[in-house]
Amino acid sequence: MDEIVIRAIARWPNVPSVYGWLRLDRRGNWLVKSRVQRDGAPSFERISNRAVIEFIGRNYEQDGAHRWYFQNGPQRVFVALDYTPWVYRLDDAGSGFLVHAGAAPREIDAVFLDDSGSLLLKSELGIGVLLDRDLPAVIERLSDERGRSIERLLEEVARGSDTDIVLHGKTVTVASVRAAEVPLRFGFVPRPMPRPGECEC
Repeated sequence: MDEIVIRAIARWPNVPSVYGWLRLDRRGNWLVKSRVQRDGAPSFERISNRAVIEFIGRNYEQDGAHRWYFQNGPQRVFVALDYTPWVYRLDDAGSGFLVHAGAAPREIDAVFLDDSGSLLLKSELGIGVLLDRDLPAVIERLSDERGRSIERLLEEVARGSDTDIVLHGKTVTVASVRAAEVPLRFGFVPRPMPRPGECEC
């Protein structure tokens, strides 16, 4: 967390939290509410300013209730997740991964194939969906110690069989998961809401 943010929290400790203004989409983009449409549904636009994106990424955390938020000075801005709290992508060299907030996980501990065909990666940072445009490149990097084709291996996983693969030189387990079960299984709240008695700003 940025030092300026830590100082702001100490100076103004009781600023109400914000809900419903910030989203993280499946491609790792931050979206901010821009207006409310005629039908009452909010409209969001992508944040494109690089300095703002990096500031949000450095100050993105999870609270004790498993709700993800961006600490904007003294105020917590809770994040609605379109899928997972992290979005993984290949690094520029293609030899490792980065998350949407810029951090590099030390290693991938497990891989999951969901019922829509997306890959999810789990590291010490947490669970995250793989950026869709990197899916073909990551599949090319997978290998099987028993000589099965990756296509066959993923078909077996989709049918419910856990199996081991080699990814970037490390053996990891690949398992199936239903997308609807991901938040509960991996312990996060996709749509944070105010607690009873808490002001919704």
